[in-house]
Parts: sequence; C-alpha cells; structure tokens
Amino acid sequence: MCRRASVTGPLSGTVPGASRAGGRPGRAVRPAGDVGAEGVSEWRGMLGAMAGKKSTDDPLAPITLAVGQEELLQDRVVRQTVAAARAVDADTDVRDLAPGELQPGTLAELTSPSLFAERKVVVVRQAQDLSADTVKDVKKYCAAPAEEITLLLLHAGGPKGKGLLDAARKAGAREVPCAKLTKPADRLAFVRNEFRTAGRSATPNACQALVDALGSDLRELASACSQLAADVDGTIDEAVVARYYTGRAEASSFAVADHAVEGNTAGALEALRWSLSTGVAPVLISSALAQGVRAIGKLASAPSGMRPADLARELGMPPWKIDRVRRQLRGWSADGVAVAIRAVAEADGAVKGGGSDPAYALEKAVVTIAGAARSRR
Repeated sequence: MCRRASVTGPLSGTVPGASRAGGRPGRAVRPAGDVGAEGVSEWRGMLGAMAGKKSTDDPLAPITLAVGQEELLQDRVVRQTVAAARAVDADTDVRDLAPGELQPGTLAELTSPSLFAERKVVVVRQAQDLSADTVKDVKKYCAAPAEEITLLLLHAGGPKGKGLLDAARKAGAREVPCAKLTKPADRLAFVRNEFRTAGRSATPNACQALVDALGSDLRELASACSQLAADVDGTIDEAVVARYYTGRAEASSFAVADHAVEGNTAGALEALRWSLSTGVAPVLISSALAQGVRAIGKLASAPSGMRPADLARELGMPPWKIDRVRRQLRGWSADGVAVAIRAVAEADGAVKGGGSDPAYALEKAVVTIAGAARSRR
C-alpha cells in the first residue's frame, strides 16, 4: 500500500517530514527538507515536556517505543528521531511502514548490512497490530539490534500487542509516552509549552481561551499556537485569541457549559445549536456539561475560607479555574446541584446511544442546568 507520511512539526500543523515514495514495502523515504542540527536541540528541550515528562534519552537509541494513542505526539517522535539521525548523517535512509507492509522477513531485509554502511531509521506504525510471525521477527531483532539503525515502534499501548512492548522494554528500549491528553489541565499545559517553545509569552487567560475555542484536538491547538506566535507581536492575550478564534469559541462545547452553569439559558441554547450545526460531537458537549456541574459541586462542598491556591490543590483544579467557578457558583443551591447532576447523567446516557435524539436531550439538559443555576436567586 502506498503511503505518504506527513509528520507534524513541533509548533505547527502538518509539515513535511518524511514522505513515502512508491508502493512497495521498505521503499526509501526522503524528507521534503533537511531539518539538520536544529532537530537535535529541538528534541532535547521540547519533546519530553510535550509528552508529559522530561527526557534526556538519546533519540538515536537502537530501539525507541512511542507508546500511546495521540498521533500528534507519535508523529513528533518520528520527526525528532529523523532530525537527529540526519544531523549525524544527511543521507540517512528512512523507512516508514504501516503494519501490513511489515511482513515476516521484511525487518531482517531492511536491517541487513548495506554496502554503503548508511544510517537507517525504520518506523513501524501501529505496532500493536503486527501479525504473530512478524512480532517474532521484531522480538528477535530487539534482542540483537544492528548498529547505525534506529527502530522506532509506534504502539497504542494497552493489552493488544503487549508481548512486543515487554520484549522491547526488556531489551532496554527508550520509551516516549504519547498518551492522549484527556484532561483540560493537560491540554492547557500543552498550549503553554507550545508558546514557551516558540519563545513567546502568552497570558494564562489566552491559553485557556485557546483551549476553550479549539477543544481537544492537539493538532489544531499546535497549529493555532504556531499561527499566533508568527502573526502577533508582544504578549499574546485573551483579546488576541478572541480576534482569531471567536467563531470557534462560540461553537465550543465549553462555551455551552459555561453559559448553562451561569444560568444563561438563552446563551447556552444559542451556543449549543451553533456547536451542533458546526459539527461538534454531542458526546463532547455532554462531557463539558458534566465537567462544569462537577466543578460547581466540588467548590460548593469545599471548606470555606481557603485560599485559591489551597483550593486548587484540594480540588484538583488550576487556580484560574477556582476564580471562574466561584463566580459561577453564586446562584447555586445544594438542591440545584443535585438536579443538574441528574440532568447531566440523563443527557450523557442519551447521547451515548440511550436516546433517539441527542440534540433534544442536550437542549433539555441545558435548560435544566441553567434553571438549577438560578435556584438560590
């Protein structure tokens, strides 16, 4: 199967990194541009923070595991590995293989000594889906990796293909976590790191506004950070983000939730209908509603008199969110929180297959939550 691999750069959307030419397994991949020595320094300072921990491991280790389901992070591991290899040898031969392209015997062929003694990077995508015979080949190779060759295994994690993971780890493979960033706080940290890596200053409210506007897609968040860093002089603030992404912010599932927990029924319904019309998945909206109501409940039951920083540690929220939820909490009563929790549970069940009309279920939940937010007024 002919496959063109475009990998994502550290501060932008999709950029050329390694493109596959031809339709036969193992055909050489040549990047559109030579990233040169810049890739090495870029690797050391950025990739570990981006993936959730600082890494000083060698990107040219004989075997590298990129474990997780976040494709952006996996693609960055590929890009950085190729960059490091090309910094050492500009003629590095890169092979980018889908599971179906790696057949029994193919890895031995790809890693056999070359007449030209060239450096190679062999990328195996979706390694958890390899056939049993091919896994045997990979395990055998891991036990005795070849010199001047970097084997990069992209694995989703989980129980499927765990034997391959265990074998690579036992062989001392370098491992880079690439799990999806499911928590809003993690995505917020990702955005902050994107601006920091670009050498730009962005206010906390600007970073939060960008996450609220674009949601959970890391590629979009990375691309937006790159665009703002390139287009805007000085500190990037909330007004700048609003100017660029107002339409997206209005369509955000979190905008729906914010209006609802503030008791703004009309605003919540308008944001909901706009979100659905622009393709926002109902399950994302129900999730945002659940997070909004849960935050209200947590803060309402927290001890009084605590400082925002202490509350943040106690409740697992960033300090900026404590201030926002405090403002939203003013109209809520204990009975109102209970009503809202039931409404969210019903809507969540409906959008996940328990109802025939997810849009109606969400509208009903939004109206109920907004009413509950005024239960103390």
